[in-house]
Amino acid sequence: MTTDDSPHLDLDPDGLAVRREVLGPAHVDAALARADDTTAAFQEMITRYAWGGIWTRPGLDRRMRSAITLTSLVAHGHLGELELHLRGALRNGLSRAEIVEVLLQCAIYSGVPAANAAFGVARRVLAEADPQD
Repeated sequence: MTTDDSPHLDLDPDGLAVRREVLGPAHVDAALARADDTTAAFQEMITRYAWGGIWTRPGLDRRMRSAITLTSLVAHGHLGELELHLRGALRNGLSRAEIVEVLLQCAIYSGVPAANAAFGVARRVLAEADPQD
């Protein structure tokens, strides 16, 4: 995953597996390949604590975790991450209709401008996705 000039990454194997399943191996491998002395510790942290510590917990299924994540990303205006996690939500089994409902919910609790921007991202991501998603 890392090149000879890249730092060695100490990645949680469970977190890495979930991260790849949700975000897709191509995205994760590219992020890890870009790791350098500045970002290596961050890659290790998110793989261990976000993906290994939170996403592997038994209390919520991945569909619910995706819905919550979409909501948080909309609320904070993180549209680049929203695009990534919309694809992940589809992989985790959220339907297009459920994604629309999550974004409508966000409009009320996070604001119409935030939801408007999110719907723009969702329109693009859903248009690119397999119609059966």
